Amino acid sequence: MANSSYLQVEGLTKSFGQKVLFHDVSFGISEGERVAIVARNGAGKTTLMNIIAGSEPYDSGTISFKRDLVMGILPQDPHFPAGMNVLQACLHSNSDQVKAIARYEKALLQPENTDELNEAMADMDSLKAWDYETRIKQILGKLNIHDLEQKVDNLSGGQLKRVALANVLIMEPELLILDEPTNHLDLAMVEWLEDYISNSRMALLMVTHDRYFLDRVCSHILEIDNQQLYSYHGNYTYYLEKRQERLEQQNAELARANNLYRKELDWMRRQPQARGTKAQYRIDAFNELEEKVKQKKQAGNVQLDVKASYIGSKIFEAKYISKAFGDTKILDNFYYNFSRYEKMGIVGNNGTGKSTFVKMIVGDEQPDSGAIDLGETIRFGYFSQQGMQFDEQMKVIDAVQSIAENVYLGDGRKLNVSQFLQHFLFSPERQHDFVYKLSGGERRRLYLCTVLMKNPNFLILDEPTNDLDIMTLNVLEDYLQNFKGCVIVVSHDRYFMDKVVDHLLVFHGQANVQDFPGNYTDYRLYREMKQQQERKEKEQAAKQQANKPAENKNQNSTRARKLTYKEQKELEQLTADIETLEAEKATITEELSSGTLQGQELVDKSQRIGDIDKELDEKTERWMELSELA
Repeated sequence: MANSSYLQVEGLTKSFGQKVLFHDVSFGISEGERVAIVARNGAGKTTLMNIIAGSEPYDSGTISFKRDLVMGILPQDPHFPAGMNVLQACLHSNSDQVKAIARYEKALLQPENTDELNEAMADMDSLKAWDYETRIKQILGKLNIHDLEQKVDNLSGGQLKRVALANVLIMEPELLILDEPTNHLDLAMVEWLEDYISNSRMALLMVTHDRYFLDRVCSHILEIDNQQLYSYHGNYTYYLEKRQERLEQQNAELARANNLYRKELDWMRRQPQARGTKAQYRIDAFNELEEKVKQKKQAGNVQLDVKASYIGSKIFEAKYISKAFGDTKILDNFYYNFSRYEKMGIVGNNGTGKSTFVKMIVGDEQPDSGAIDLGETIRFGYFSQQGMQFDEQMKVIDAVQSIAENVYLGDGRKLNVSQFLQHFLFSPERQHDFVYKLSGGERRRLYLCTVLMKNPNFLILDEPTNDLDIMTLNVLEDYLQNFKGCVIVVSHDRYFMDKVVDHLLVFHGQANVQDFPGNYTDYRLYREMKQQQERKEKEQAAKQQANKPAENKNQNSTRARKLTYKEQKELEQLTADIETLEAEKATITEELSSGTLQGQELVDKSQRIGDIDKELDEKTERWMELSELA
């Protein structure tokens, strides 16, 4: 039996003035389907999401939803009514269960009104909302939201985005619409969100630049390219293969059209007297062919080899530096000697001090003790989370030209500003638009251009991938791989880190900083192996404890009782079950990372790994209970 259709879009067209974003696009989303939209910045991804969400008009076409569809929407820039606290914002929903919880929470603040409290509790019972409230607090905890009384007016942009994400997840909608959900999430949160969505029954429509997320969660990719929509039924790896095939076919067709165009152009020039009625069809065909040939396609994979300034052998030395904010320690007597041409990634949970560390390197923040000794030749290019500031009334090309007229490539080669902007996917037409017309992602791309064109020899990039499209990320990755200088990248984009860095500093919090010799995937495998080893050591210790002579066990007078025979057998079975589940999880994780799974098989495997995690949690918790009695 086919899954029911949640959303159907037919012949949708949207334009802003003379600029057409997309024309006559059609697609549908069915129950359980997980769809991602990819395109370069400014092509209309967010606009399409807003149209479907009902917050933006469109020129023509139809959009239809399943009757009474429950839809949850995470916008790129969420807002809540002023004065709300975090818990109220999380309960800002039309769900009956959410309304019951909100009523119950309000009644708790007025305990003298027993009738209201009793009615609220009755609602909670009838709607089975008690578990729902527990799940709310679990989701908030996973997203590092703990102060439920804090006003949303006082939250940072990142905190507000996480509250909004919690809000839509708590709703448990049938169709979940997410615009860049991984922005402002640390790596642990991103991986938790992957598992959460994979284990849910929700259909998904999403815009994200996180390619591992696309690969592991999505089963259908929609690409907006040159005003058209292309559909690929598979994950991100499948999409890359099929997109390349499509581009090669288009290039072959374009080559044939160019050859034909040259012949027809020669005929048009040689036959000025023959353009009578009999030849009109050929003239019309020529005009159509000319229009097709002149449609220039912007390349998404551009090699950009910008020359870095000379860099000496001394880079920087962090000499036993310490830094703290109140009780929160960032670094404690930290020493590091940075090497020439080193490419370091920095990862860790939010609030562990990653951005503070790079600010100390560039001098924007001072250590409490110790010193950072910089080499004399260092020329920083610092892409920060707060550094993007432009005059809204300037044209794009003028904003870059105010920094320099040319970008030097070495060997006497150089690019003018317009050529440089084209490498970062700003068409000549777009270069003459005003800054205020740019999308959020295009502004980030413009900011990146202004950093790179100064020919730095030491790049520090703090969350550079937020809001950048995948095409720009490919350009940036190629640039950094060939960059003849030093690089530090702070990012939660695992794919980006794997391609760019050669080792990591892992900030665990409270001045615990680990130097790991590998990329993020290497670290993740190491971490999983370490967790498995620790679990096995606990199991082994429990077995040894269980095998001790009975008289030794009796010496522990604080123990309330021993394991029964039945519990002993249960403990042995749990140990075997946990090993089996971990082995199955490792196999499925390898399959999901291979990119060979497609369609329903990908969905099934993703759901199974979620079930395994749930079973492991339950069995491990029970194992711990029994092992304490052993």
